[in-house]
Amino acid sequence: MHIDAEEIFRSFRYDAHPMSILTSVFAALGSYYPEANPSLQGQNLFTQKDLASIQNMDKQIYRLIGKAPTLAAMAYRVRQGRHFITPPPGLSYTGSFLYQMDCLGQQEYKPNPVLERALDILFLLHADHELNASTTTVLQAASSLTDPYSAIATGCASLYGPLHGGANEAVIRMLISIGTPDKVPEFLEKVKRREKMLSGFGHRVYKTTDPRSYIIRKTADEVFKVTGKDPLVETAMRLHDLALKDEYFVKRNLYPNVDFWSGLIYRAMGFPLDFFPVLFAVPRVVGWVAHWRQMMLSPEGVKIWRPRQIYLGPGERDYQPIDLRQAGESDGQDPTSAPTAVFHSGQSKRTHLAT
Repeated sequence: MHIDAEEIFRSFRYDAHPMSILTSVFAALGSYYPEANPSLQGQNLFTQKDLASIQNMDKQIYRLIGKAPTLAAMAYRVRQGRHFITPPPGLSYTGSFLYQMDCLGQQEYKPNPVLERALDILFLLHADHELNASTTTVLQAASSLTDPYSAIATGCASLYGPLHGGANEAVIRMLISIGTPDKVPEFLEKVKRREKMLSGFGHRVYKTTDPRSYIIRKTADEVFKVTGKDPLVETAMRLHDLALKDEYFVKRNLYPNVDFWSGLIYRAMGFPLDFFPVLFAVPRVVGWVAHWRQMMLSPEGVKIWRPRQIYLGPGERDYQPIDLRQAGESDGQDPTSAPTAVFHSGQSKRTHLAT
């Protein structure tokens, strides 16, 4: 990493979410590599399909894949007030990642091989999964021929959402809220009444159990042998078993997905909850750049994505002068029908009372 990039990390608040940090730094990386910017070098920079163009493209791919764990580790350490670690030679991809996060200056420090292998398996399973939300976002941005670093930053922003990369974090929060295994039946009844959300079940593509969850379940057992079994595992097992036997969930194709067990593994390995999406983003960079490369080399060329929007609103509305309009929070008025009054949170009560 360029030495100046360290200052970007240190400019964030101590309690900044690591995905906010990662998204920002990926976007900033593009400013360090002007040779990778079609806005500066010409819009056919990556689409010419000649040797120089492809070599330039692949160089950015190597950079993005190689820097992803380093950026993630820096986002991890900056919140702890620790110095950054230079990637060590001779370790695997996940071994180097764990080293950069956890080494405190010990001689001959090596991550636990079971945890290194488990993270490697999770990274492989998370590397790509067709046109999911974040991959589509990357390609949407890339279709304008922006630089790859900016495109990857948009993928991080999409992955940040709790319906995507934050899903395994939501599983842990759900299990914590349930508590002990004996409270699972009551929780499932509340899910049926739509009073609670069931996280870690169901998938937009798979109508049976997510095949990746079988591999992760086996990996979880191996990790728990090293770390000890988390008390939440018993709650998770009870939830897993009861949901699979309940006709309500079976009829709705709500089977365990990849997020159900991965969150428990990350928790057992000692990662903080808000770091879970980062552990999703690091391997997913591989999938993003693979789709980006395929798009740039498309035989038909790159065309900007412009989805068609069909307007479904009212055909005609009467104009109302602005001084006659009411704020959305007025009595009996739909709060979505108009902007609500917002007061500047940075102003103190004394400021409001000043003349």
